Amino acid sequence: MRTHTPDPQEVLPPVGDEATSVRAPQTAAGASAAEAASAEGRNIAMPLEEGMCLSYWLQGVRNNPLLDHRTTETLPAAADVVIIGSGITGTLCALELLQGPEKVSVVMLEARELCSGATGRNAGHCKPDRWRGFTKYSQAFGPEQALKASGRSSSHNLVGVTPIAPFGFGRTKMELIERSQILANEQETWEALVAYVRKHQVDCDLWVGKTLDVLRTEEVAEAAARTMSDFKAAGGDAEGIEITIDPTEAERTSRIKGARAVYAWDASTLYPWKLVAHVIQQALDLGLNLQTWTPATGVTGSGGDWLVHTERGSIAAPTVIHATNAYAPALLPEVTGAIRPTPHMCNKVVPPSSFSGSKAIQNSYAVIYPTGLYSINPRAVGDGVILFGGSAPNQHKLLEYVAHDPARRTDDSLVNFEPVTQAVRDLGKNGFGWDREAPGSVARYDYSWSGIIGRSADQVPFIGAVPGKSGQWLCAGHNGHGMARIFTAAPGLVKLIRGASWAETGLPECFQVTEGRLDKLASKCW
Repeated sequence: MRTHTPDPQEVLPPVGDEATSVRAPQTAAGASAAEAASAEGRNIAMPLEEGMCLSYWLQGVRNNPLLDHRTTETLPAAADVVIIGSGITGTLCALELLQGPEKVSVVMLEARELCSGATGRNAGHCKPDRWRGFTKYSQAFGPEQALKASGRSSSHNLVGVTPIAPFGFGRTKMELIERSQILANEQETWEALVAYVRKHQVDCDLWVGKTLDVLRTEEVAEAAARTMSDFKAAGGDAEGIEITIDPTEAERTSRIKGARAVYAWDASTLYPWKLVAHVIQQALDLGLNLQTWTPATGVTGSGGDWLVHTERGSIAAPTVIHATNAYAPALLPEVTGAIRPTPHMCNKVVPPSSFSGSKAIQNSYAVIYPTGLYSINPRAVGDGVILFGGSAPNQHKLLEYVAHDPARRTDDSLVNFEPVTQAVRDLGKNGFGWDREAPGSVARYDYSWSGIIGRSADQVPFIGAVPGKSGQWLCAGHNGHGMARIFTAAPGLVKLIRGASWAETGLPECFQVTEGRLDKLASKCW
């Protein structure tokens, strides 16, 4: 069996690492975002209280009454469950709880507007990893051992899983088994999301079609070929992945000049805020009490007797769900070393006439370079505006900017960060050829916005019971990839809350929150 052990710099990032693949520099003073105050005097672990920018999604729903919805004028004194956070994680947990066999009272607290965190600020791309991260996975474990240890057929284990990058920790046989589940879980989650939208006829601009990984240099094309070769040699199922390795055909297929190869498989794009709005309305109809503009400032108590504090009062509850992603350390200091807020930019581009109408882009993309990648959502069933996310080659300049002040880690007021926008312009000019003279309008790079990603130190989320705090639960640290995992992660968490074993959730064991995992990551050098 052929195996290959490339230098870490020679491999492609897993799909789940798209928005965080550039290492962040240390802050000037070595400070972390969990420190209580910045020069401005605000708690920098909490969401920005005022001046936050509006994403493309939030700009489009300014007349929706759910934005600032409060079910009751005053906070309930008590509830069976308090959920902190109103993104896709919190809303799916609420719906799952309220659809259960037992009647429960659920209160959801949102610090700002409904779905104004990472879910409402991404670029709308939901893309399961089918193969791209496999080489990083095999670097840690070896493909043959991975398949042998898993005890399952190769096609079941590896189709759709995002392997994680090694961080220097020793891997046991059990850890090997755990990570062999990740790709299959992503494929299952993506299918669940699409099925939910179609079953409930959610008005969220869902597009399902081929996503194109476009390799722009020989270096990354060769890395992709090695990854695919090793993936297949290990028994990975590449059915449904279309591969174009002829550069001329790759350019024609992708419409990107300089494309060296293209790998295509099924993915989707959508309007994430509208999906959350549909889910939250279902939950409200079942009795959810939603309280926007009500940040949780602390959780005190012990052993299932918790008091969730806000400036509007406190709520007693035996069960508290932290669906706060990047902001989890604000209320759970024990995850400070494991989850780190990481700013990210998305760009809106109005395409020129030459890429509009019948000539509009019909696929989503990842355009990959040795120093970064673009994740592209062409809004094919929406308005045709093209949204760019990912970690563009100038992402390091954003991280350098952030490193000068720890307050910037959770400051989503930033718009139109010029180095990232310039990188998007470069792709438009040198890739799509949008600077060429042609009849009609020109490309307009007219807006970009910021969001805060919950970056996990070991690149997989934290799901489960908070160690030492019986009745408190966590689902956070999604690395900008939560949409491709949450439709199994959130229901899995609710199963645990109801007393199920981890095995009954169907989730990869490496997602589970454990004291050992948190201790191991507490000293992680970012």
